[in-house]
Amino acid sequence: MDSSVSSSASLFSPKFRCFDPSYAFTAAAHHKRSFVNSYPTPTPLARNCNGSMTGSENSERKIVTGEAGYVLEDVPHLSDYIPDLPTYPNPLQDNPSYSVVKQYFVNFDDTVAQKIVVHKDSPRGIHFRRAGPRQKVYFESDDVHACIVTCGGLCPGLNTVIREIVCGLYHMYGVHRILGIEGGYRGFYARNTIPLTPKVVNGIHKRGGTILGTSRGGHDTSKIVDSIEDRGINQVYIIGGDGTQRGASVIFEEIRKRGLKVAVVGIPKTIDNDIPVIDKSFGFDTAFEEAQRAINAAHVEAESIENGIGVVKLMGRDSGFIAMYATLASRDVDCCLIPESPFYLEGPGGLFEYIEKRLKEHGHMVIVIAEGAGQDILSESIRTMDQQDASGNKLLQDVGLWISRKIKDHFAKTKKMTINLKYIDPTYMIRAIRSNASDNVYCTLLAHSAIHGAMAGYTGFTVGPVNGRHAYIPFYRITERQNKVVITDRMWARLLSSTNQPSFLDPKKITSCQETEEPETQLLDGKIHA
Repeated sequence: MDSSVSSSASLFSPKFRCFDPSYAFTAAAHHKRSFVNSYPTPTPLARNCNGSMTGSENSERKIVTGEAGYVLEDVPHLSDYIPDLPTYPNPLQDNPSYSVVKQYFVNFDDTVAQKIVVHKDSPRGIHFRRAGPRQKVYFESDDVHACIVTCGGLCPGLNTVIREIVCGLYHMYGVHRILGIEGGYRGFYARNTIPLTPKVVNGIHKRGGTILGTSRGGHDTSKIVDSIEDRGINQVYIIGGDGTQRGASVIFEEIRKRGLKVAVVGIPKTIDNDIPVIDKSFGFDTAFEEAQRAINAAHVEAESIENGIGVVKLMGRDSGFIAMYATLASRDVDCCLIPESPFYLEGPGGLFEYIEKRLKEHGHMVIVIAEGAGQDILSESIRTMDQQDASGNKLLQDVGLWISRKIKDHFAKTKKMTINLKYIDPTYMIRAIRSNASDNVYCTLLAHSAIHGAMAGYTGFTVGPVNGRHAYIPFYRITERQNKVVITDRMWARLLSSTNQPSFLDPKKITSCQETEEPETQLLDGKIHA
C-alpha cells in the first residue's frame, strides 16, 4: 500500500472509515465551500505549428475555508458535474492481500498541509486532499477501461510507474481492461494501442525508457477526447512534466464540458525536479546518483595531468537541482554553475580568476554546469534563443562546449598557460537508465495513489508527496510556476561551503534577492527553510 495508509497487522476483521464526497464539505459546520474561477474570462488555447499548447485553460477552483485561516485547495470530483452517480463498496475490503491488515480508509476530512514550519500565531494555511483508498468507489471493476500514456522526454522510472498502475488496477481493484497509448499525446489518434496486463509489464521496471514510447507536442484536444470517448475509456493516466500536465488539464476541461464519466489523473515526471508543490519528482534521485559516475570520471581525468580541468554538463534547463545535489554528493567538485545563480567570466571575482586560483593551489579542478546556466552570456554571441521544440521549450545552446572553449581560449591567449580540459556530457546516459531502488518505491506509491483517487471519483488532479504525505493537487498548482533552487537558502550556502567557490553575485543583488524572494520547498534539510 502507499505511505498515506496505516498498515499495522491484525488478526481481526478490517476496520474502515467511510468517505463520501457528497457530504465531505458539510461534515464540519465551520467549513465553507466555494468555487473560484481560475481566469476571469475563458482563454482559448493557441497552438504552434507542432500542435503544442501556448495558451492556458479555463477552469474552476474548489476552495474550502475553515477556522484559523484553514484553506483546502480541493480537486474536482465526477459528482461535481454528473448528478446522482452510484457508488460501490471498495474491492479492497474483500482483497485477500489486505484481509489480515488493520486497514483504515482515508477519512473524508484528511488533508495535507503545504507548509509545516509555522509560528504559534500563523494561520493554518493551504492544504491539499490526502491521497489513499476510500470506502466508496465510483467505478465497478468490470466497467473500468483505463489507459496510460507517457509524454515528453525520457526519465528513469517511467516503466516502473506504468507497471505499478497496471498491477495496482489489476490486483487491488480487479480491473482487467487497460490500454497503453503509444507515442505520447498524438498516439490517442495516430498510433496503435497496447493491451497491458501484469504479464506484459512484469519485468519492465528493470529497463530504462518507456515501453509505450513518447513524443513532444501532438496535443489536439478534440481528437484526444474523441478517441477516449470512442474507445469507451473512463480512466486516463497521464505521465509527464509540466507541459504534459497542462495538456492533461485541458483534456479534463473538455471531458467535463462533454459531461463524460472519465477520471483524468496526472503523474508528474521531470528529471530536473522543477515541479512545484511536491517534495520531489520521480527519477531525480536516480539522476543525481548516476551523475556521480560522470563527475568521478572528470575528477580522475583532471587530477591525472598537470592543470587538468574536468567539465561536466548536467540536466537542468531552468532549475539546477541535479547539478547542486550531484555536487553536494560528490565532494570532488570545485565549482557548480546553475541557471538560478548568474555568473560572469572575466574580471575580479569572475570564473576565470577562480579557475586560475584553483589550478595554482591544487593543480586541477572539476566544474559542473547545468544546461540552462549562462545562457544569457552565451546568447550575446549566438542569437537563437527564440527557437523552441515541439513542447514549446526554448532550444538551448550547448553551454558545456561553449564554456570549455572559452576557458581554453582565455588561458591560451591571455594567460599563456597550458591547460588540459576534458568535457563530459552524460545527459542521455542519465535519462535512459532504469530507476534505482529509492525511485522504484516512490513510483509505486505514486501509481497507487493515482489509482485510489481515480477509483474514488476524483479527476483533474495530479498526485505527489507534500511534506512526506501523498496528496491530490489541482492541475493549476502544478503548472503555475517552476520549482527552482533558492540561492539565498541554506542548501546553496552548503554547496558554496563545500566547493569554496565564490557566489559570483554582487552583494547588493543578494540583499535585494533576500528581501523579495520567499524560500521554496527544498530536499534533504526538511521541506521549508525560513
